[in-house]
Amino acid sequence: MSQIREIKDRMNGIQSTMKITKAMYMISSTKMNTAKQKAANTDPYFYSLRKQILTILQNLPDHFEHPYLDSREYIDEKHQNKAIICVTGDKGLAGAYNLNVLKLTEQIIKAHPNYKLYMIGEVGRQYFLRRHIPVEESFLYTAQNPTLSRARSISSAEKTIDEVLIIYTRMDQHNQFTVDVEQLLPLYRLNQEVEVGGQTIHSIQLEPSPAELLNIVIPDYLSGFIYSALVESYASENFARMQAMDSANKNGEELLNSLSLQYNRQRQAKITQEITEVAAGAKARRQQLQKKKRSQSTCK
Repeated sequence: MSQIREIKDRMNGIQSTMKITKAMYMISSTKMNTAKQKAANTDPYFYSLRKQILTILQNLPDHFEHPYLDSREYIDEKHQNKAIICVTGDKGLAGAYNLNVLKLTEQIIKAHPNYKLYMIGEVGRQYFLRRHIPVEESFLYTAQNPTLSRARSISSAEKTIDEVLIIYTRMDQHNQFTVDVEQLLPLYRLNQEVEVGGQTIHSIQLEPSPAELLNIVIPDYLSGFIYSALVESYASENFARMQAMDSANKNGEELLNSLSLQYNRQRQAKITQEITEVAAGAKARRQQLQKKKRSQSTCK
């Protein structure tokens, strides 16, 4: 009887957990669709901005110098200050989403000793703190609520660096998420014609001056790219959580079926045992009555 009760308690526990995982699946689905819609609404602006950046880079004068274009080749690579922006989630239960970003960030940190780590997401912040890896600055509540204003504050957080990298997760057309590393700064001039959306970028005259254009457009470009990375990461996180919850639901159903089979077998065995005991008791009672009758007949 105790074994049947244990199986039943375990089934009740799994059913309660599945209610939570199913609710989390629905919530993550809604959040992912919201993030996708937000990205679709802002894509035209950042697409046009990227086209303008490429146009400026292609039409820069010869021997033109600017801090945004300075690759710091005169500084040894081991002594260059690199800013690494790492984007994770604020919570787990998302499969390998956070781990993939953190492992890649660790590899880059080991390869570049002079780094400044800027952390987006509580999971990543706790991960590096436990490993005694210093975090220059942490941007709280940004992973779960990506906004353009937060992206601007991140892009303006540090000025004394030689190179800026961002590590984030993006989704492709087949709804598969992959970790990506992009170099935000320095930018590189273009010496050949490029196409954006099937349209060739032609030569133009830069007014009022190339330097002023870069000073105005590049900060907006950096903010836009970081915002896009935040939205992509947010959508990827919720898609990963959907997959994890869906897998948990399927495993829970399989486990419930297995436990239900065990429960039915144990219950059937218990019923069979009870029937056997009742039948044995009835047989013993009949034998006792027959023996009593025989004894009474003998006395007469």
